[in-house]
Amino acid sequence: MKSISLYEEKGSILNKLAPESKILYIILALVLPAIVGSKMVSVVFIAISIGLLLFSKVLKKTIPILGVSGFVLLTVVIIQGLFRAGNVTPLLTLGPVIFYKEGLLFAFNIVVNVLNILLSFCVLILATKPSDMIENFVRKGFSPRFGYVFISVFQIIPQMTETMATITDAQRSRGMETEGNLLVRIKAFLPLISPVVMSSLINTKERALALEVRGFNAKNKKTFLNDEKKSSADKYIQITMILLLIAGIVWRVVGCLK
Repeated sequence: MKSISLYEEKGSILNKLAPESKILYIILALVLPAIVGSKMVSVVFIAISIGLLLFSKVLKKTIPILGVSGFVLLTVVIIQGLFRAGNVTPLLTLGPVIFYKEGLLFAFNIVVNVLNILLSFCVLILATKPSDMIENFVRKGFSPRFGYVFISVFQIIPQMTETMATITDAQRSRGMETEGNLLVRIKAFLPLISPVVMSSLINTKERALALEVRGFNAKNKKTFLNDEKKSSADKYIQITMILLLIAGIVWRVVGCLK
């Protein structure tokens, strides 16, 4: 059975790290640049995330995620570079089109922030088994509902993609044209989207019933099938990230007092 998560087991060090270490990395990657107030910190975290994903052999799986976001970011760059209020300094001229420095710098900040968020989350979702993450949440005292909702968010994209591909193949076998020019694709969209939505609602109901049968809402103390996995490096990694976060806060406070 094909997995509906984005997780891929490569046997890397990143796979072996505890989920809380990777969650703490996300917090550090998002919070530290805001505390320090420098985009270069975000650029450094982007480079670190790319290195971690490359070393874990899952960088290729970020291409679809970055591809969808890349189209939106390109639109932001074009709009801000051309039309942002306060554009006064021409930087790049392409025929009659003039891109301005102020707008491009503003767009650059947005692009860096979005890439930092996406890649840091990829470190978690591409290298962490969903069931392990839920078990760790429950072990830490969180409600199983919280863990289930958290994991479901990351399963939406692959689940919808798999369902769309299946329904597209089924409709194509019935003679529907799903490939061609833009008009053909638009005509095929409505007959495809309705079964996808209905299928998602049915899957949601079936999963809710399955969880209820398995005692998801039981108040008794939970037991776990698998032992908690935690590498010897987790402790040092988590301490280092906490110290970096504290150092950033102290640096900012001292800077404000001067």
